[in-house]
Parts: sequence; structure tokens; C-alpha cells
Amino acid sequence: MPLYVYEVITDDDSGEQFEIFQSMAEEPLKQHPETGLPIRRVFQAPNIGGKWSDSAMGKSAADDKKLGRLGFTKYVKSGDGTYEKTVGKGPDTISRDAPVSPGDL
Repeated sequence: MPLYVYEVITDDDSGEQFEIFQSMAEEPLKQHPETGLPIRRVFQAPNIGGKWSDSAMGKSAADDKKLGRLGFTKYVKSGDGTYEKTVGKGPDTISRDAPVSPGDL
């Protein structure tokens, strides 16, 4: 079940926030479960963990051998507007002064 964040509705924007586990099929709460005050659900970015989390993806993207094996090309900035290939197919360097044409790939 997802964890939802709710906020007490007040005249200013400093209402108490709290979290509740709720089924996705349930309607959003309208009143605080303890005090009965009016509340609203706060929209937040989804939190995805496991092998798709930011930290795991960072480790995966840093592995040049794996990127090459999967068919990706990785370039690393080597100067102002210049990039050098570290893995994959394509030109050894790319530059904003010399755009890559389809024939270079």
C-alpha cells in the first residue's frame, strides 16, 4: 500500500503534515483521523527504490563495460564544448564546433 502525505487545511500555509498508508482504491481522507480537522492530500514525487533508485542507477551508469555491452556510447567532457568517447561506437571526440553527422555514427 502506498504512503500518502496529508496536510491540515489552515488559513495560512503552515498546516500540520502527516503520513498514512492507504490502498490506492480508497478515497482520499477529508478529516484528520484523530482531531477531525479538515485535511487535503499533498501531491509528491513518487519514491521508487530497489534497482531503479537514483543511487543504483548511478552505479549502473558508471560501469563503462556494462554500458558498452548494452550498446550505449558514453562521452565525458574533456574541455569547453569538447567530449571524448569512453565506451561504445561513434566518433572518438565530439565538439560543438564540429557537429556529428549521421555518417559519423
